[in-house]
Amino acid sequence: MEKVRIDKWLWAARFFKTRSIAKQAVEGGKVQCDGQRVKPSKEITVGLTLKIRQGFDDKVVTVRALSDQRRGAPEAQLLYEETAESLALREERAAQRKAGGLAGQIISDHRPNKKERRQIHRFRRQELEP
Repeated sequence: MEKVRIDKWLWAARFFKTRSIAKQAVEGGKVQCDGQRVKPSKEITVGLTLKIRQGFDDKVVTVRALSDQRRGAPEAQLLYEETAESLALREERAAQRKAGGLAGQIISDHRPNKKERRQIHRFRRQELEP
């Protein structure tokens, strides 16, 4: 195997859970090959450098092997190698996010249950009392 579609390789290397998600990421510009935006049908070869954005993180990886079949995580990690600069930058940004308090925030989009409503009412009553 000399060439594999980039969306298929990203799925096989376990960067994305499904091929359709990998395809959407490539189409959305979240994956770059040697600094250029690519199409999902782009065929990659060993030695190419890919920049992959996942959430808050940017990963710069070098393609070490090709596969079009999804295997276990230990085998998938053999398909690529992340650069040392990329790894250090990701760890630094994670530490900054943690220090900034973003990691500890809980964002809830549910309606308060009975217990939470009682706590809210109790808090408001204490606020109003002189």
